[in-house]
Amino acid sequence: MLHLLAQANDAATTLTAAPSHDFGYNAFLSLLYGIVEGLTEFLPVSSTAHLRLVEAFTGTNLDSGYWKMYSVVIQLGAILSVPLLFKDRILKFLHTFPKGENGNKTIWNHPLSLVMIGFLVTAGPCYLADKYIGKNLESLLVMAIALVVGGVIMWVVDVLCKSPRVNRTEDMGILDAVWIGAVQILSAVFPGTSRSMSTIAAGQVFGLSRAAALEYSFFLSIPTMIAATGYKLLQALVHHKTPEEAANYNAPGHQWVILAIGFVVSFIVAWMINAWFINWVRTRGFAPFAIYRILLGAGVLIWLFTGGH
Repeated sequence: MLHLLAQANDAATTLTAAPSHDFGYNAFLSLLYGIVEGLTEFLPVSSTAHLRLVEAFTGTNLDSGYWKMYSVVIQLGAILSVPLLFKDRILKFLHTFPKGENGNKTIWNHPLSLVMIGFLVTAGPCYLADKYIGKNLESLLVMAIALVVGGVIMWVVDVLCKSPRVNRTEDMGILDAVWIGAVQILSAVFPGTSRSMSTIAAGQVFGLSRAAALEYSFFLSIPTMIAATGYKLLQALVHHKTPEEAANYNAPGHQWVILAIGFVVSFIVAWMINAWFINWVRTRGFAPFAIYRILLGAGVLIWLFTGGH
């Protein structure tokens, strides 16, 4: 999730290269990508892997400036659903900063501070590892292995971590935030791991309840994903390697409509699925998502080793 999507088949139809009379087909692709992004951005199943697989099966060419910008913008749509979903909690934290609701917090251990600490722990290493991350984004094999390994870890953690010491985000400490932020780096370095899976599992291992780990994961996603998408969008719009690449951003009007479709669909789907996901996990756990990851990853491995690309 902390990634910009990689390139696929150069000979395939692209959102950037498509002529205006292909608007209907491109709008359908944008609708499809928006749904996939919205469904998977916050579920612990890896949105990066799912989008990469959809791109591979639809033959989408990602070697264009417009597409790089598109992939970032639809991620931002999903991310913006989180403040809306948690608006009451966020407003409460803002209102009680820095002393907390009961006056027992400081600027160092208030929930807002802990979110920023987790973000800062993640940001530096991810920035330094950007080139390495880009290489892994080209490998479906890395993503398939990460899906399987992550699914097994998530399943084991959910089964074993039954006695939490922290039941609310308000009761977390600095070490909790540092630990979760450090583990979040794995989701960037190994695409397919899933940012939400790594942060939730890390929280449970460190003694957070499902509910606390889930909520902190959502809060941490706001600065993490806004910074990541902002950085990638700036790269895409400003740092062009060639004049031809820069020219790719001068998209005709219909392509901006296609971009808007993906953004809006991603936002709506993420807002709807996240509310369901939170209620599900609080009562039933992560086992179904772990099983799904393992089966999907195994399926991709079989596909790759039997002639897939």
